[in-house]
Amino acid sequence: MKKNIRFISTLMALTLAISAAACSGSNTSPDSSAPGTKSSITDSAGSSASPDTKGDITKTAPTTEGDTAGDTSGVAAPEAPVTDSYSVRESAKSLTADSVTNDIRGVEEAPAAEAPAEAPAAEAFTDEAEITDDDTDVIPDVTEPEISEPEISPAPEAGQLTAGEWNDNNNRGFFNNLVNNGKITFPSYGIDPRFRTAVTVKDGSDKPVVNAKTRLKDDKGNILWEAVTDAKGIAYLFGKDESSGTAVEIESLGKKQSFELKAVGEDTQSKKKSSDRELTVKFDGEGESYAQNEIMFILDTTGSMGDEMLFLQSEFTAITNQIGTENTKYSVNFYRDEGDDYVTKCFDFTDDVSQLQQKLNNESADGGGDLPEAVAQVLTEAVNKSSWSEKSVKLAFLILDAPPHDEKADEVAAAVKEAAEKGIRIIPVVSSNSDRNTELFARAAAINTGGTYVFLTDDSGIGDSHLEPIIGDYKVEKLYDIIIRVINEYKQK
Repeated sequence: MKKNIRFISTLMALTLAISAAACSGSNTSPDSSAPGTKSSITDSAGSSASPDTKGDITKTAPTTEGDTAGDTSGVAAPEAPVTDSYSVRESAKSLTADSVTNDIRGVEEAPAAEAPAEAPAAEAFTDEAEITDDDTDVIPDVTEPEISEPEISPAPEAGQLTAGEWNDNNNRGFFNNLVNNGKITFPSYGIDPRFRTAVTVKDGSDKPVVNAKTRLKDDKGNILWEAVTDAKGIAYLFGKDESSGTAVEIESLGKKQSFELKAVGEDTQSKKKSSDRELTVKFDGEGESYAQNEIMFILDTTGSMGDEMLFLQSEFTAITNQIGTENTKYSVNFYRDEGDDYVTKCFDFTDDVSQLQQKLNNESADGGGDLPEAVAQVLTEAVNKSSWSEKSVKLAFLILDAPPHDEKADEVAAAVKEAAEKGIRIIPVVSSNSDRNTELFARAAAINTGGTYVFLTDDSGIGDSHLEPIIGDYKVEKLYDIIIRVINEYKQK
């Protein structure tokens, strides 16, 4: 582009020189000092272009000054100077061959009284005009607006939620003191964890009899409660009052044996009848440990769970990665409430973790409105309609922040009792914004199915405030760590 500019400027200078020479013979005096017709290119300040000129270039049309030696009468007055301003890139575009020709014609047609003493210097165009080879596209220098991509928040990492765990069956004395002092009251939504008979079953070698079916019976042989012994050979049976049940029947691997249950005694200090009984028996047989594990996650997806749902979705991936799929299947179940997009949405067990993760990722927190949710409906469906294997360790993590509806108490109690009979351990995970009713319902469900109570804490800073449960001292841990530990504690192989 520089070469083109030099060529044009040289051509323009030569043309002007020829024109000046042609007109020189009409001068009245060779030494006349009167100015003649001039054509110049100056900067915007009016001075001749110099090596320091940068930025805008101003093009000025030729003008005719008064001629003291010649008669100018009858000559039309020239038009007022016309000034056009261009940017550097625009000037390069305007200085084409046609534009130069037009400039020359303008000089020839202009009325000239006297030729200039010297031809205009071609140096008016200099290399310092900052026109480079990059400008050959002669496209105006228009900066395109930057279009920013929408900012996408990274997926939250697992292991950020903090929680605590409290097992009321392992802290039975503390629990009974709370009940006796009126700090907590039951039943809760039809579930009554107070009148407990803890049965420990061992074989002839003093080893735990695992997965034995235990039944609490009254004096007429009616079954009041059924439960399955865990990895420690322990099962929990519940009656309607302290006098419920006179015998315990144990069945394992085709063998069945009954044991008389003694009446409850009085507490030596309070002089009140104890609500608990304990029975340790030697069973003439062996238990059968299960290699298969079935782990279910039941998640409240109403609007109040929005703050923590993203993190819970991430926790699922980390948990399944840690536990793996060898001899282990998973299930995800969602629930909201009547009048929402759905009440329950349940999926059966599978070892295809990616499929369940996608279903979990597709869910969002919405609906709800009132405090109670469809807990009864989802428990009924999860316990009775899911394809639990007969020989498996069964865990159901119930993640919630609200209790069932009051009118659904009988359905709730029936689902919990059925879960205990099948050996399904309900492990609630109580989230933010929960109330005391939610806590007591969750603790009762955990006690009666041989599960444990898990609750989120404020230590993570995630979500709204979390209710502090009425329990003893506990350790704050990562929710991820608690769930992994609980699963491993219930596993049998």
